[in-house]
Amino acid sequence: MAAHPHSPTSAPSRVAIVGAGMVGLSTAWFLQERGVEVTVYDRDGVAAGSSWGNAGWLTPGLATPLPEPAVLTYGVRAVLSPSSPVYVPPSADPKLLRFLAGFARHSTALQWLRSMRSLVPINSLALPSFDLLAEGGVEAPTLDAKSFLAAYRTPTERRVLLEELEQIHAAGQSMEFDVLDGDEARGIEPSLSDEIGAAIRLHGQRYIDPGAYVHSLADAVRARGGVIKEGTEITDVRDTGTGVVVVTAGAGGERHDAVVVATGAWLGRLSRKFGVRALVQAGRGYSFSVPVENVPSGPVYFPAQRVACTPLGDRLRVAGMMEFRKPEAALDRRRVHAIAEAARPLLRGADLDARQDEWVGSRPCTTDGLPLIGATRSPRVYAAGGHGMWGVTLGPATGSLLAETITTGRRPAELSPFDPLR
Repeated sequence: MAAHPHSPTSAPSRVAIVGAGMVGLSTAWFLQERGVEVTVYDRDGVAAGSSWGNAGWLTPGLATPLPEPAVLTYGVRAVLSPSSPVYVPPSADPKLLRFLAGFARHSTALQWLRSMRSLVPINSLALPSFDLLAEGGVEAPTLDAKSFLAAYRTPTERRVLLEELEQIHAAGQSMEFDVLDGDEARGIEPSLSDEIGAAIRLHGQRYIDPGAYVHSLADAVRARGGVIKEGTEITDVRDTGTGVVVVTAGAGGERHDAVVVATGAWLGRLSRKFGVRALVQAGRGYSFSVPVENVPSGPVYFPAQRVACTPLGDRLRVAGMMEFRKPEAALDRRRVHAIAEAARPLLRGADLDARQDEWVGSRPCTTDGLPLIGATRSPRVYAAGGHGMWGVTLGPATGSLLAETITTGRRPAELSPFDPLR
């Protein structure tokens, strides 16, 4: 472990967390484990951001850096198409253009491998951290994926993921899997159409209903004495030299010993003045749910279309898209339509026109694909965000490691690559 150069001399007893998503609430819960009194603030409510409508996969075996060489193969024409799995609006603002330039610089094989090696240690803590939450009273279950299929039209399409699995293994992370043909895949999941001619079955992964899980986590934080203030916008954080003042819109300030900024795609607004200069861009994802004749026994992924399907009760959540634009932008129904049309020929018995729960959420993405977790220039202000697509998978591990940092003043080795000041 490495000490932060500005570590406080004593452990804080009262900590504020700004953001009531998976990352913020996990940090609150693990701080409570260490005897810290917590107050969580959110301008909207629990799971109101990217935590609610995502695919809910707990897949540390697939938690890889978002900037990858394959992204560059889309080309300018593709990313400007509203139906593209990766979409950039033609009227991109200067900040977004800077982000995309940095993202492109990191989308090389060498950079990907370096970032992947940085993720392996925290990935190994992902599922054990969920187990700690369960043992500590979080009632919502994590569900073992009886099957987890990545499905393709052809073996040629499948080669991309097989090569990525080899690279993941080379980076030091193991993943057990089977290579299947189309008939074998349909024997496992009858909801796959005859268009599917090749598949990979992944082992050892889990999934959750993310909205229900995050609300259950909030209930556990409250049951242990934590306060969650919903509908409370934080306009500023001030380091007084002996503590921090969290300034709320229209209600003045509240004093705490330390604060964790876990505001997702809005991370920079409060943390920038404390030295966090890394660009955090909203990578917006869309989802909806549909009825399906045969509910799959686990997640189904169509990597070539970048469409993720998760069984939730008697319906199937269908999610996809990486849309780089402002997080406040309204839901764009063209994206919903594009996801439905991409999935339509690949699923059997799914009524993709009977959509409910249409949703858009902003994943917080960084140019190098690595999160920002740890102390800032202030010994009382911490950042926790920038996980991209893996905030749900890595939220509890992030909270556990950050709680250790805050209460001991020492940075666990697993967090070294994620310095918010890098």
